[in-house]
Order: sequence, then C-alpha cells, then structure tokens
Amino acid sequence: MNSNSIDSKLLEVLVCPLSKGPLVYDTKMQELISESAGLAYPVRDGIPIMLVEEARKLENNK
Repeated sequence: MNSNSIDSKLLEVLVCPLSKGPLVYDTKMQELISESAGLAYPVRDGIPIMLVEEARKLENNK
C-alpha cells in the first residue's frame, strides 16, 4: 500500500464521526467523502483525518 491509498479493511469500518454514515474514498482529491453529512475528510500520507474541524464542506451539499 502506498501513501496515496487507504486500506480497504480500514475503509470498511470507518464512518463519518458526525452522521455515522458510510464514507467513499476520492483518490483524486485524497479525501473521504460523507454524502450524508456533506463533508470531505482529508487523507494525509495515507492517514484519514477524521475530525469535523478538519473536514471541508461539500459544495453540492443541500
């Protein structure tokens, strides 16, 4: 696994800390996307930063 990827087993158990909903990994943006919360959590050096304060609001969120 390189520093630009997320372990698939880890992705299976990670959920959004705000909504508790599933996350989708965006490899291009290096973010974990929570559609339910409208947030994108950054991934730095292969480590998901699961802090709401660090998350970016999705532009297409209602």
